Amino acid sequence: MIGKLLREIDLPPLWLALFAAITWALAQVAAMPLPYDRPLGGALIGLGLALMGVAAAQMVLHHTTFIPRRDPSDLVTSGVFALSRNPIYLGDALVLAGLALWWQVPLGLLLVPLFMGFITIRYIRGEEARIAAHFGDSYAAYRARTRRWL
Repeated sequence: MIGKLLREIDLPPLWLALFAAITWALAQVAAMPLPYDRPLGGALIGLGLALMGVAAAQMVLHHTTFIPRRDPSDLVTSGVFALSRNPIYLGDALVLAGLALWWQVPLGLLLVPLFMGFITIRYIRGEEARIAAHFGDSYAAYRARTRRWL
C-alpha cells in the first residue's frame, strides 16, 4: 500500500520542486547578481510554463495521458512535439534555469543538466520503452527525426 502511494506521488513536478529548493538554498549562500539575470530568468520561467501548458493541452486534445508510467493511447508528434519528444520535461528544465537566474545564483545553473539526466533515467527511458511497445515503427520514425530534448 505505501509502495503504491509513493509510486503515485513520484512525479516529475515533485523532483522539479526539490531541485528548485536546492537552487533557492544555494541562492541564500552564494547569490551573485549578473546583468539581466532577472529579466532573462523571468523569460525562461514563462517560456517553460508556456511550453508545459501547450504540450499538456496537445496531449489532452489527442486523448492521451501526460502522467508518467501510464500507457499512452495516441502518439503526439506535431506542434511542440515536433520540436522535442519531451516538451514538458524541457519546460521543467527551462523553469529550473529561469529560477537560478531569477534568484541570482548562476551556480544553480549546474543543477539543470543534473535534473535533465535524472529525469531521463527516472522517467524518460521507461516512457520511451512503453511508447515503442505501443507504437512500434511510427515511434521509431518519430524518434529518428525528433530529438529527446531539443
